[in-house]
Formats: sequence, C-alpha cells, structure tokens
Amino acid sequence: MATLIIAANLPDVDAFGLLFGENLAWRRGWTHGPVAMLVLPPLLVGAMVLFDRWQTRRGTRPAGRLPLHVGWLFALAYIGWASHPLLDFMNSYGIRLLMPFSERWFYGDTLFIIDVWLWIALGLGVWLSRRCWRRGSPHPGRPALVGLCVAASYATAMGLGSIAAERLTREAAEARETDPIETVVATPVPINPFRRDVIFGTDEAYGFGVLRFTPKPQLELEPGLTPTNLDDPALAEAAREKEIADFLYWSRLPFATIERRADGTYVTIDDARYSNGPAAGRFARTLRLPPALVPDEAQGAPDGPEADDQHEAQRD
Repeated sequence: MATLIIAANLPDVDAFGLLFGENLAWRRGWTHGPVAMLVLPPLLVGAMVLFDRWQTRRGTRPAGRLPLHVGWLFALAYIGWASHPLLDFMNSYGIRLLMPFSERWFYGDTLFIIDVWLWIALGLGVWLSRRCWRRGSPHPGRPALVGLCVAASYATAMGLGSIAAERLTREAAEARETDPIETVVATPVPINPFRRDVIFGTDEAYGFGVLRFTPKPQLELEPGLTPTNLDDPALAEAAREKEIADFLYWSRLPFATIERRADGTYVTIDDARYSNGPAAGRFARTLRLPPALVPDEAQGAPDGPEADDQHEAQRD
C-alpha cells in the first residue's frame, strides 16, 4: 500500500520548481513523461527494498508485514506512477506527456481537477473492501472492483459529454461569428457533472459561454468577444520578463489586457480557461512597463481617469 501511494504522488516532485522560481516552466513536464516512467518507479522500488532491509537489521520490521516480492513492488510502483499522469491528462490543466522529446501539451477536458464523484466511487469501493476483508468475507476485493468500474464508466461519460459540448459550441459559434473558429474547449466544473464552461477562439478573440445538459442540452453564449491582444507590442515587451514568458509558455488559451496610463503600460496576462472574460482570473499576472519601454505608437494615449485629465489640460 505504501509503495502504491508514494508512486502515485511521485510525479509531483516537480513542485520543487517553486524553490527555483520555475513552477510554471517545470509543471507537469519531465516528471510526467517517458524518462520519469523509466527512472522514478525503479528508484522507488530500490528505496522500499533498502528500507525493509534497514528495518530488518534494526529489528523494527513489523511482524505482520508480508515478505517483499520485488516483482509485485515493480507492478505497484508502475501502476501508482501511471495513475498520476492519467488523471492529470483528464483535466483541462493537461500534461506534457512526451517531455523531454516534445513540449506539446495534452488535454483530456474530461474531469474537474478534483472530481468529488470520482473519488467517492473509488474511496467507497476501497472502504467497503477493507471492511469485507476484516470480516473475513470470501471475496473482499469485489467492492473495490465495482468502485473502479463505476469510476471508469463515469470518466468515460464525462469525456463524451465534453466532446458533445465542444461540438455544440462550435456549431453555435460558427453560426454567430464571421471569423473562422479555430479553438473550442469545454471544461468540467466542480460538483455538477451536467455543466460545461465553454470557450471558443478566433484568430484574435475568445468567446465564453455555459452549456447545461439537463433537462436538455442548452447552450448560452455571452455576447461579444474578448480580444487576445497577443500581437500588441506591449505584450512582446512584457514577455521579456521571465514570469510573463513562463506564463505564456504554460498557458493554453492566453490573452492580455493592456491598460495605458500616464505612468506606463499595465499588461495583465491570463488564461481563458480560468477567467470568464477580461476580468483577471486566479492565475493572472500583471506587469507595469515604464513609458520608455513601449513604442510610441503602442503606448498611445492613456486610458481611464488619466486620459480625462490629459484631455482637460489640452483644452486649457
């Protein structure tokens, strides 16, 4: 059990990137790819064998522990490790499955990052199996197997729901917009498996909406579009900063909000997956560029109250 649990969490060693300021650049990359698959499970097996021998020499090895079987340890280590990138793939955050050979992100858009119904099915199955085992039932593993089948069926249904949501969104967006629709994403939401937050993208803007499957599929697209501003010179200048460059490297549906003031240009970058429109989402990053760093034609006139003050001064 310990081997399985540790293996399932091994890919998250990339969290150490926080210590080096590389959180976004390292996330769900090398430790979720083929190199980690070849390296991390064997390292874990070796550590578990050494730990068992160390306890044996000290006389602290639990008497009820079964003898180690290296073959089973390898099987558990690989099952645990593989479960992690599989579940990571299923959410909209995605993984870079082929790192270091490719930096491409893969997205399943099947489950919310922490899906309570999936974990209830799996957890209840394990709990019932352990209860049956303690009572000496002849087939204690059956509840866990049933829970696994229910979880797999649920994940399959959720995946099919996201595919259907993307199709309906594309059809509605193509009927409404004149520009070609290049991207459509339907992301699951917490708790409610019968809803998807949907996003569609043209070459220069994103549209947002909500699709509800009950009592029948109903799609509501928000009016208007949110410009991406990805070709704004201010964003290119902001991307010279590592924090902004890392965000753009990680982001799937990036867009920028450019606010020009008297004291400089404020560039806020965000990802449409986590922000419903131009309002800053929880992952947004903002950088102020001094006026001298932004070309005059890009700097333009300031927006907001500063612009009103400047216009008043010109009239005076």
